[in-house]
Amino acid sequence: MRAIQLNRFGDPDVLEMVEVPKPEPQAGEVLVRVRAAGVNFFEVLMRADRYAVTPQLPMILGVEAAGIVEALGHGVDASLLGTRVAAPLFASSRPLGGYADYVTIDASLAVPLPDALSFEASTALMVQGLTALHLSRQSPPAGKSVLVAAAAGGVGSLLVQLAKRAGASNVIAAAGSKAKLDLALSLGADVAVDSSKTDWPERIRVATGGAGVDIVYDIVGGPLTAVALEALAPRGELAFAALGRYALGAPEMEAMIGRNQSLRGFALLPLLSPEVLRDGLSGLFNLAANGELKVTNGGRFPLDQASQAHRLLDERGATGKVVLIP
Repeated sequence: MRAIQLNRFGDPDVLEMVEVPKPEPQAGEVLVRVRAAGVNFFEVLMRADRYAVTPQLPMILGVEAAGIVEALGHGVDASLLGTRVAAPLFASSRPLGGYADYVTIDASLAVPLPDALSFEASTALMVQGLTALHLSRQSPPAGKSVLVAAAAGGVGSLLVQLAKRAGASNVIAAAGSKAKLDLALSLGADVAVDSSKTDWPERIRVATGGAGVDIVYDIVGGPLTAVALEALAPRGELAFAALGRYALGAPEMEAMIGRNQSLRGFALLPLLSPEVLRDGLSGLFNLAANGELKVTNGGRFPLDQASQAHRLLDERGATGKVVLIP
């Protein structure tokens, strides 16, 4: 079968199409013919060796896939054969390999897809959808003014909608272009500010009557975090979900202490038991299938154009979910 393999770190051109053996489902597993594989920004960081942990090479990237169950391992319910499923590889014992024609996954982790939900849309609701969902649960926005960084991206575009559904009083979207700001507003944001402008924290304060926001959902990290803190109200909360891109130093932390502000870290995987994973994905899939949650298509690329998909994310040119298709 075909797969996209990373043999060395570097720019998007280091991603290579290779032929590898088709996997065989072991006991308790299903073999899924991949119809869509999600592409995530942290995979871009992995490819360039800029992630929090240096992965071992060679490797086949891809932590989420969706497709049709084509074969069953011993002991798997025969009714799963031929069904449409999501394969959240990131939660499995083999968390990579989605950039390929086939993947195997424990049958207990394969989540059925509603007929009305496309394979492509389902990939947006795995890592990114669960991140947005659990961020909104861990740092509840009900009755609060919140800032969503990178609000037109995969996580941000979903978080804007989920924060509104959860009762946020004011959802402020930050993004770096007019098109991205327009998208965030179309998804329900109350205010949109251009984070490429130097005065964007002040614009947020104006939009909140000088008070600042109660919660900053930071899914970007790096230099943006310190700037976003300028828009955080006293006693406010910074919900940090940018693993590997933490850049706050002692001065910023001391300033937060002086303003009675709190920092709350966020890591998705420790929150996901198999039951929590399945319940969360099923809920997100149903919301999207019923039109209550909009998934934004950030770009569809054939598998052999994985490097172009990575380049788009490298250049911050995507709005919504980028996927690879057969």
